[in-house]
Amino acid sequence: MKDNVSNPKQQAILASAWKAFGIYGFRKTSMDDIAKGAGMSRPALYLHYRNKEDIFRRLAQVFYDEGREAVSAALAGPGSVAEVLAAAFAAQGGDAAEAMLSSPHGMELLDAGMVTAADIVESGEACLQAIYTTWLTDQAAAGRVHLTGPADQMASTFCVALKGLKMAGSDFATYTNRVAQLAAMIGAGLTAR
Repeated sequence: MKDNVSNPKQQAILASAWKAFGIYGFRKTSMDDIAKGAGMSRPALYLHYRNKEDIFRRLAQVFYDEGREAVSAALAGPGSVAEVLAAAFAAQGGDAAEAMLSSPHGMELLDAGMVTAADIVESGEACLQAIYTTWLTDQAAAGRVHLTGPADQMASTFCVALKGLKMAGSDFATYTNRVAQLAAMIGAGLTAR
């Protein structure tokens, strides 16, 4: 989160909020909890964010900003189709997936994102799909992959499958294994022969 938030006070607020949401859940986290964790007063916190929904929305935006950068970097990396996809899929979840799936409030946080930051989630998912679409199109043109349908629909399927793995409510180790298995299956099916 720190790379995409330049203001140190906002970094502290977001880190505190993420920790509090993980411990107490979205509904039970108060602005006092966040302020205390950030080492500031509640009135000082309100100078940066209107409410916890505003903070949660910013966290969602940072998640997608970091995810976009990480997925792009992974797709540009070396390796087989399956290895590149495995790196991209793992990068898409990032540290946030581990934090959510390790929290007893992980499903509540996923649900809160769908309600509180639905527009950010929609835009972020569309951006990730566009990145995968470009990669698929470029890889097909280079003869590395065989497309089994329109690239944009395949990219959408990647993102929906990854979201579904998070929503399955598994622990992080199970999620990680399933993401790797998904990448291996898709990579095997896509690799040009």
